[in-house]
Amino acid sequence: MPIKEVKISIDRLEVGMYVSHLDRPWINTSYLMEGILIQTDEDISKLKKQCSYVYVDLEQGISPNARYWASGNENEMTLNDNNSSIFDNNPANNFEHYRQCIYETTTELEEELKVAKVAFDDIADKTRNVFEDLKNNKKLDIVSLKLGVKSTINSIIRNPSAMTLLVQLRKSDDYSYSRALGTSVWCAQFGRHLGLSKEDITLLSLGGLLLDVGKLELPEKLINNSSKYSQEDLDATKFHVSLGMKMLKKATNVERLLLEMVATHHERADGSGYQLGLINDKIPLFGRIAGIVDSYDAMTSKKLHTSGLFTPHEAMNELYKMRGIQFQAELVEQFIQTVGLYPTGSLVELNTGEVGVITEINDLKRLHPTIMLLLEANKQPYDEFAIVNLSEVEGMKVAKGLESGAYGIKMKELFI
Repeated sequence: MPIKEVKISIDRLEVGMYVSHLDRPWINTSYLMEGILIQTDEDISKLKKQCSYVYVDLEQGISPNARYWASGNENEMTLNDNNSSIFDNNPANNFEHYRQCIYETTTELEEELKVAKVAFDDIADKTRNVFEDLKNNKKLDIVSLKLGVKSTINSIIRNPSAMTLLVQLRKSDDYSYSRALGTSVWCAQFGRHLGLSKEDITLLSLGGLLLDVGKLELPEKLINNSSKYSQEDLDATKFHVSLGMKMLKKATNVERLLLEMVATHHERADGSGYQLGLINDKIPLFGRIAGIVDSYDAMTSKKLHTSGLFTPHEAMNELYKMRGIQFQAELVEQFIQTVGLYPTGSLVELNTGEVGVITEINDLKRLHPTIMLLLEANKQPYDEFAIVNLSEVEGMKVAKGLESGAYGIKMKELFI
């Protein structure tokens, strides 16, 4: 019987070939129809972002050189705990590969904050509803979450400070929801800073919401444990990655990059992570981004089973220590530039002894943000809260970051 279809590496794909099958179901890719005639280099680039190998129909397009035909009848590769080959030799793992544009701030904080609050409340409600449905064994509603993140992303693209401020204000809300929302917002902001396309930022934001969705199936006594986790508890929580993947695979039209992101957000560059023990650029870009963001948000979020809470500045210092070890150094440095050592909405004490809240980050002088002064040097509240741009005041600078709620300051009363 004549050969009608051959398997080749994605790197051997050429214009004029007809791709009949992929190394994964078509439904898990961005393609609406099954089968594609490669007409441009862009078609090849698009496939490279989603596949490691493809099957070429020899009758509907040009044939690849026979020496590049792959042997064997491997099953379709899916993302699971026992198969890491989906990540191998992926040329799209460098974040520079994804950079498409430079976003500029186009609205003032006060103006954007009103719009951002509506968008934030909407995605918060949608996330809460989807999570409750999952607890009741219903299917993951990806469509609802995608609709929700669109508005938050539009706000972040216009002015990221507004959504950052809202995330900081909601840190005291329900842990699982606030963690999901926080990670989603930070992922989107990171994507904006890296100059990723709006489509990729959407996937990052959606992935941020779903990183820990598998924890919904863990025993409540484990999640609500108020004491420090034992080693046995820590080992048990690691199953949330596999559980989350099962939920995602049952959902409809889940993109490959999203699956990779959730599957690998606990992988570490030095191989110390889980579940696959991947190292360095074997970890997909979105997984590396998620690992950094998730670690930062975890350190700055109050948890039942841990004592102590990092200020944003302390968390950044911890990430900086891990650069080149657990996390890609360049990405850590880019994330620090994204958020700033003292992000919008964080409380700080100045070298004058005064206390204020960061209201805006100066993109050119990140150590000189704009601050709303709340307390005098003697820690008594000001009658009126002045706005000070530290880049315009000689000798005044941030001395240290403060925990949320320090000196009894209730941030929500100031901004919401």
